[in-house]
Amino acid sequence: MPKGSPELTNARKEEIINACEELYKTKSFKEITLKDIGNATSFTRTSIYNYFQTKEEIFLALLQRENELWIADLNRIREENAALTRDEFADKLAHSLEKRGQLLKIMSMNHYDLESSSRLERLTEFKVAYGGSLRAVMRCLEQYFPEMSISDKQQFLYIFFPFMFGIYPYTVVNEKQRTAMEQAGVNYVFMTIYEIVYNCARGLLREESGFLP
Repeated sequence: MPKGSPELTNARKEEIINACEELYKTKSFKEITLKDIGNATSFTRTSIYNYFQTKEEIFLALLQRENELWIADLNRIREENAALTRDEFADKLAHSLEKRGQLLKIMSMNHYDLESSSRLERLTEFKVAYGGSLRAVMRCLEQYFPEMSISDKQQFLYIFFPFMFGIYPYTVVNEKQRTAMEQAGVNYVFMTIYEIVYNCARGLLREESGFLP
């Protein structure tokens, strides 16, 4: 890491992450190179290596930021709503993820490779944010559904968070994918991010699930 103020270091890291995010809007993960990201910043391409050693580290940092933004949304829900019904919480949870398409898109990639190709320091920074998102959802469950047992709340997390990895590919499809499904004779009902998250959360909290009395 080069010598300099923490403000400069953070500003340059943010610029790199922002450049990656912009490229990801028009290119796939495989198409984006460190050279592309470097060319989209205001400093030399080789300077990127002072902050991130691999492309995967940059994407992991972007995913970390997306988790932090989601945590802020979840905390805001709790601050603005003293109580919520099952349907109201499912609605607000769905809207919170509806805004985080970038988070869901990155999660749908090979997350294992992103983590494996990142240094321990970068991976730990990401895990802090990921752990924060787990705790933010848990705090929502504790506030709105105090009747749920600790094991039931944990089970909700163990089901919902793995489910999140499949949200993007199930809700964002191109015309070729739609055509392939039709030609394969697969009668699939396409849903929006909001619809699939709302239905999942509401289903997990329904009385028949055992999570709520």
